[in-house]
Amino acid sequence: MPTAEQQQAGRDLLAFIDASSSPWHAVAEVAARLQAAGFVALDETASWALQPGGQYFVVRGGSSLIAFVMGQKPVATTGLRLLGAHTDSPGLRLKPHAAHRADGMLRLGVEIYGGPILASFADRDLGLAGRVMVRTTSGIESRLLRTDGAVARLANLAIHMNREVNEAGLKLNKQTELPLLFSVDADTAAPDAVFASFLGQQLGVAGESILAWDIGVFDVQPGSLWGPQHEFLASGRLDNLASCHAGLNALLATTQPDATCVLGLFDHEEVGSTSATGAGGSFLSDVIARLVSNPGAADDQRQRVMARSFFISADMAHAWHPNFPAAYEPSHRVLVNAGPVIKINANQRYSTGADTAAHFIALCETAGVPYQRYAHRTDLGCGSTIGPILAAQLGVPSVDVGCPMWSMHSARESAGVLDHGYMTKVLQTFFSMK
Repeated sequence: MPTAEQQQAGRDLLAFIDASSSPWHAVAEVAARLQAAGFVALDETASWALQPGGQYFVVRGGSSLIAFVMGQKPVATTGLRLLGAHTDSPGLRLKPHAAHRADGMLRLGVEIYGGPILASFADRDLGLAGRVMVRTTSGIESRLLRTDGAVARLANLAIHMNREVNEAGLKLNKQTELPLLFSVDADTAAPDAVFASFLGQQLGVAGESILAWDIGVFDVQPGSLWGPQHEFLASGRLDNLASCHAGLNALLATTQPDATCVLGLFDHEEVGSTSATGAGGSFLSDVIARLVSNPGAADDQRQRVMARSFFISADMAHAWHPNFPAAYEPSHRVLVNAGPVIKINANQRYSTGADTAAHFIALCETAGVPYQRYAHRTDLGCGSTIGPILAAQLGVPSVDVGCPMWSMHSARESAGVLDHGYMTKVLQTFFSMK
């Protein structure tokens, strides 16, 4: 049974996710919490004067963020303690010409982002959230958009017209059956103008000033605790905002560490990480170059720093579901609320090796938390993470870990209250170890 403190930590996670309805909102929420704790915002275009013990963060593209606490000892002797997670989640994103007429209705055209369970978005109260680029008198500005409540719906077809739905499952044509119901078409203006006017009303600007957007849908239902002891969590975007929250809280609890501690939160993991703001881009390498550079340093200092560093890739893991036992590797059934999961794949879909798994096990033992090990069924394709990407890019030993969860990539996912506390504690131990 979770303690009152553990339940409160679970509620804070849910509040964090509720505020993070898009990757841009997630980074804004992380930045606000960092600044409230005294972290200093840095600009990539400016010179940095970093001080021992200093607490800093930098944002790229509005949807990725790297925060760090400078160590008391030189990085050349300690290396870096690196932790990574991702800010994006699978779902539906609006097309550039989103609004279109369809027999008396305005619909919103969407693209599929990543690999969502499409059926889970049906018959849910959907809001719109993301960033909108607005022309102002001082130039082009990025504005955060989050609608107040539900404004769109992916309405199901009645069973009377789809008699096989319970046997065959809900199957949606991605082009013709995914557009969202938006409004009755009672306006004679062009659909683009109608939708731009709606966005302008949400942002307090003229519709004509809106130039472009990155907007997705989100389920407006708040996250909740559930179970007889409130031992479980239910929310959208647990994958992977739960890991972002755990890493953030671990870093906030880290004061005067020996080694420089780095938290990287990256966009676009769900679509391969190949972008300027993704883990496959240069963001982390660029920041590390600034952390390790100093006048008079040896030419090989960066290489020596990385050789002493360690990277934890924190993403969610597949919990055993008792209704579907055939979906799992029989000897690797990980349980909700039984501890963080070490994820292993021989084909390097996860970055874990025997050495890095042993290192994380030692961290769990030091933190006093349980741990589990996961391998995917051999006859099923295995997902991946930012772990292999950054391990290869940086040349550092790396381990992939995560909290077990159900319904991964659903509009409404579930995980354990205890596991989130365990993960936060072991990540704090990682940052704080001598």
